[in-house]
Amino acid sequence: MNYKRAWRAAPGFSEIVKPGDAGLERIGFGLLRLQAGETHTATAEAQETALVFLSGTATLRGRGFAYGEIGRRNDVFSGKAASVYLPAGNDYTLQAKTDLEIAVCQAPSGREGMPRLILPEEVKEVTLGEDNWKRTAYMIVDDRIPAHYLFIGEAIVPPGNWASFPPHRHDKDDLPEEVDMEEVYFFRFDRPGGFGIQKIYTDDRSIDETMTVGQNDTVLIPEGYHPVVSAAGYSMYYLWIMAGVNRKFLSRQDPDHRWVAQG
Repeated sequence: MNYKRAWRAAPGFSEIVKPGDAGLERIGFGLLRLQAGETHTATAEAQETALVFLSGTATLRGRGFAYGEIGRRNDVFSGKAASVYLPAGNDYTLQAKTDLEIAVCQAPSGREGMPRLILPEEVKEVTLGEDNWKRTAYMIVDDRIPAHYLFIGEAIVPPGNWASFPPHRHDKDDLPEEVDMEEVYFFRFDRPGGFGIQKIYTDDRSIDETMTVGQNDTVLIPEGYHPVVSAAGYSMYYLWIMAGVNRKFLSRQDPDHRWVAQG
């Protein structure tokens, strides 16, 4: 099974992940790149969509809503993202005011409603871990946003540090310990040549994969523990997109490594 997708920068919209890929049931993911002055229109479909502004500024309009001058960061390492959550049934048109790059995150849904603009100052910042497994998480589409399945955020990992550590999984609905949420990671690095190592494994090792991740790589995580580490000298960014019925930031740590967090 191929759990990694490479993407080379291309104009317009590029689909990278769709439901059915590598065992995923819900997540669709792609990247939209526009030059200043260009527009992009998407028709309403039976799916919810979250537009996460990776860089640049745009206006967004549709039936019953209009947002002006969304986004202001230069790249994913320049502060928190602006985002828009669109329930199913919403056509929209983007007009780029500057060169623009947006992560388009989707899941099949029939739940309609009005869009929700999520400003950078509304994004919740959380510090997770300690020592060489410390990282910063930005909660974008979390339980404060009435999404159907999507739960989305960003992580910044210092050089040489681990994330998603101690290794955790969210494979089954077993409250209050764990919820069933598939996931996708999309990676960026702060310097050319940056890379990390991603692992995906299950308790029975029916999945046991280790892969190198570099600029613009995407990893599909249908199940299993999924720790990742950044190479020394390179700060790592990843967008994480989870989808499930029980939308909670809740996971089960690998019992073999749980002691790391217990001190």
